[in-house]
Amino acid sequence: MALLEARGVTVTYGGVRANNAINLDCAEGALVGLIGPNGAGKTTFIDAITGYTPASEGSVTFDGRDITRASPSTRARAGLTRTFQSLELFEDLTVRDNLLAAAEWPTWHALFTDVVAPRRRAAQASDRVAQILDMMDLTDLADRLPAELSHGRRRLISVARAFAAAPRLVLLDEPAAGLDTDESRALGVLLRKVVDDGTALLLVDHDMGLILDVCDHINVIDFGSVIASASPTAIRNDPAVIEAYLGTQHKDGSR
Repeated sequence: MALLEARGVTVTYGGVRANNAINLDCAEGALVGLIGPNGAGKTTFIDAITGYTPASEGSVTFDGRDITRASPSTRARAGLTRTFQSLELFEDLTVRDNLLAAAEWPTWHALFTDVVAPRRRAAQASDRVAQILDMMDLTDLADRLPAELSHGRRRLISVARAFAAAPRLVLLDEPAAGLDTDESRALGVLLRKVVDDGTALLLVDHDMGLILDVCDHINVIDFGSVIASASPTAIRNDPAVIEAYLGTQHKDGSR
């Protein structure tokens, strides 16, 4: 059984099917890609998986538990988190404090811990944040404000926030948006480090170099439906994917 299993997930807006019976798996410790043209339904799928948009049909299972009707906060507490295309940063907090703000979800047992050992939870959160800062090469920026940093670094901080609460699976929505080639390549290296550290990722992005280089498995959707699901090598050479997304290959090698 995969960590995440989406079966027949369908999302409708009026008479439009933004997602049409999508099946997708994400295994423990895997880096899975999701690509498709603009308007194909990628962000809608992330919204449905994380509870921000209700699925009209289908089911979502996480770690063997049916979460189809669960709230976004319930899914997050279970270890399923996401990023957004817009940067969700507190501009008046340092980089470290931005991560600390995301490091914990309040629960009944957290309240109990605060009563019997008030410093323990804060120390655990601080240690986790220090680990993420080191993993994402952000330690030297920990005391800076986001407004003082480049777009590429701000984007990286937004991604790092999603890892702060030690989730089991993170859905990344366009994390490379606005990054140059070198920044995107560096992001790919960091994402592989996160996966190697034990966090599974579902990566949505338009940067094909990033997707093809770092993902273990890639799903392609077009007009809300999955048209291919295979290894990066197979996706690169799939005629349906080339036609729908990568561009038609001409005899002279151009597209």
